Amino acid sequence: MTGFKGVFFDLGGTLRIAEEVPEHMNAAIERMAELAGEEDVEAFYAKVEERYKPYRDWALTENRESNDFELWHKWLLPEMPEEKVREICHEITYQYRQAKGLRHLVDGGRLVIETLHARGYKLGIISNLIGEYEIPDWLRDDGLEPYFDALVLSSVCGIRKPDPKAYLLGCEQLGLQPGECVSIADNLNRDITGAKAAGIGANILFISPEKLATKKITDENRPDYIVHRFPDILDLPILQGVE
Repeated sequence: MTGFKGVFFDLGGTLRIAEEVPEHMNAAIERMAELAGEEDVEAFYAKVEERYKPYRDWALTENRESNDFELWHKWLLPEMPEEKVREICHEITYQYRQAKGLRHLVDGGRLVIETLHARGYKLGIISNLIGEYEIPDWLRDDGLEPYFDALVLSSVCGIRKPDPKAYLLGCEQLGLQPGECVSIADNLNRDITGAKAAGIGANILFISPEKLATKKITDENRPDYIVHRFPDILDLPILQGVE
């Protein structure tokens, strides 16, 4: 037993994995064009992709994220009437995410979630992503919602990791101090640095050996534990149960 009481999961590349499924991705692109009333699907998607680049630069530089309406009204479809943007912004954001791949729970993900919950840990998600409703809908539809007491999405709170405020917000939702929490993530310079700056008690890096070999570990991004298989999280001594 240890003094840890809460566990935060990153999403992309950690708890959820994106798989390139052309049929799924193409259908999402076609639906985006339909929502926007555009007939030339390829030209429309190319325009959105080009406009996303400066948005992405701004988001990464400022550690900020727009909500669905602002994303399309200000950045991606500024020529569209405001009322139309409000009508379609949530679904078109969801479809834009689907255009990048079909996401599914990482192998062993449900086992880890259910086991840590059974061991007494409060669970939370802290993730950088566009889209306000995809994750709450996914948690509900997959029956995972009851396991999580904290949900911090950059698209909702406006804050992107590595800003430590994202982690502090998650701790507030769990009702725990940062030092009582563990973070599980896949990105050294975004997740680990942010969590350490927030005072998170322990950091677990989930990464393949091949990818790890390409990374540089420093004092600022050094994890406390590294796992290559997601279920191996359950064997770590710091997560054997709440005291």
